[in-house]
Amino acid sequence: MTRRVLAEPEAALLQLAMAAYGAISSRNRLDGPLASTFWHCKPRPGVVNAPTYLTIHHLTLEIAQKFDGLVPYLHACFAEELERGMTYPQEILQGEPYTQTMFESYFFAADVFVAIVGEGELEMPEKKADGSEVQVDIEETRNGRSWEECIAGLYYVKPNYPGRSSHICNAGFLIPATQRGKGFGSVLAKSYLHYAPQLGYEASVFNLVYVNNIASVKLWEALNFTKAGLIPRAGRLKKADGSGEEYVDAWVFYKRFNDDTAAASAEVSSV
Repeated sequence: MTRRVLAEPEAALLQLAMAAYGAISSRNRLDGPLASTFWHCKPRPGVVNAPTYLTIHHLTLEIAQKFDGLVPYLHACFAEELERGMTYPQEILQGEPYTQTMFESYFFAADVFVAIVGEGELEMPEKKADGSEVQVDIEETRNGRSWEECIAGLYYVKPNYPGRSSHICNAGFLIPATQRGKGFGSVLAKSYLHYAPQLGYEASVFNLVYVNNIASVKLWEALNFTKAGLIPRAGRLKKADGSGEEYVDAWVFYKRFNDDTAAASAEVSSV
């Protein structure tokens, strides 16, 4: 059966129409970005010149576009992840490129947080607590490096449901291929528990955490997320060995943001 290739505007509209509740806009519009923060990294065995900290920065698309080459780089990383076909449900079909416009519409629909690999020493970093505010912007922490060198990862935060249930958020995480295996995923996850309540959300739901994404499953378990349900055959994913595709179950994870969030964040081991 021949699949019709959609023009970019048509494809974008179809993406919106396919959402279970239609287009869901952010319920939280802040006067400006939240403060940048400091986060310790736990060195991984065997990682040469492992960074000791990350700084995390709140971005909108308008802010991100001010940094030359940043959005194209983030788009390329996400398109590569979709092409892998193992973590996100979106599928890039043959002859249907995942354009930057499509990336911006999806990933920057609400709030985005970007982590920059620390370089050099901030003032007394050993005495800084995770989540401490730092008066530095992305260009300062970038310090002349390429985006490939300094972007540790990123994630979006947006409502999982519209209207009366928009107090529950969802997030999507991405670690560039060159930065994996360094423990950055756990740092981003802990920062999510710090930032999401500040955006006005009361709880979080992850709709599709595929069961074969072991690192992600262990991470959310360590942060005291509840397995709210299991969806059988939730994703038709590519096999890691490249031998084809298979149907994979997915967990639905839930967590209410409350007083135990900080404790769970402090106890989680690097993933």
